Amino acid sequence: MVDFIVFLVLFLGGMWLLGASWEMPAWQGVAFSAGIILVSLAMAYVMRQRGSATRRTDSWGQRQK
Repeated sequence: MVDFIVFLVLFLGGMWLLGASWEMPAWQGVAFSAGIILVSLAMAYVMRQRGSATRRTDSWGQRQK
């Protein structure tokens, strides 16, 4: 549950920054770039665990030896 909350905060915060950057009088590029970084971090945070969606040990074709 904590993982989902962290993902949601990062993802929605990034989306908000992407949208808000169009209305800013200054620093539009910085806000837009920060939004892209936050959305990317949210996606990386979700994909950090191996096999979490299917509960498989052979996730992404990486065999355990």
